[in-house]
Amino acid sequence: MKNVFNKQHVAIGIVCLLIGLMIAILFNTNHQTIDRDTRDTWEIRTALLEEQKTQQNLYMEIAEAEQTLQEYQEQTEHQQIESLKNSIQELRDQAGLTKKSGQGIIITLEPMFLEEDYQEYPEINAELLQLLINELNAAGATEMAIESQRVINITPIRDVNGNIYVNNSSIGDLPTKIQVLTNGSEEIIKHLEVSEIGDYFALENVTMNISEQSDIVLPEYDEQIDLQDVDIVDVPEEGES
Repeated sequence: MKNVFNKQHVAIGIVCLLIGLMIAILFNTNHQTIDRDTRDTWEIRTALLEEQKTQQNLYMEIAEAEQTLQEYQEQTEHQQIESLKNSIQELRDQAGLTKKSGQGIIITLEPMFLEEDYQEYPEINAELLQLLINELNAAGATEMAIESQRVINITPIRDVNGNIYVNNSSIGDLPTKIQVLTNGSEEIIKHLEVSEIGDYFALENVTMNISEQSDIVLPEYDEQIDLQDVDIVDVPEEGES
């Protein structure tokens, strides 16, 4: 009789446990939050257009590469050598290893002196200068230089003992000149005017003067490019997953 009583208690306990689990699961299911896209129609449409534009650019680059490869295969040995030389020169231009000239804008960072009895000479830091470079890239700048230093994709901008170093050279104190090559000078100027970058410089008592120029000459990047820290990504062959 005692064994039967114990078995009944065990059975009732198991049933209660199952019922509790089912209630917990049901409660959790009913209270789960569903992640929804909170963007409005305009934002979604803008994001879609950006993705379509990126995809179109990729298709164009693939088509150009295929055309270049086809032309290369149809050339004689001498023509192939000349094509390789031209390709190398083009890559050097794209990497910033050659001088480049054209139209664009010149940004001069100058001290903003206030009407005070005493004011320290204004300074900027590497982080603020890097923020300006990011703004220029976002606005469509193609090539640029800070003072005599060409800015490329791997150019470091650092604070070293109170001085700003671009590449491995100090750019000195203010004023600082930034030369930018672009075919859309007005667009970049408007972008900078509506952005907060000017306010950030003003907090450091630095003013940002912008002027359009038609004959800007950028120096070449004259330092050795170190690829030791560059990761090489394996691209799968066609058909591989």
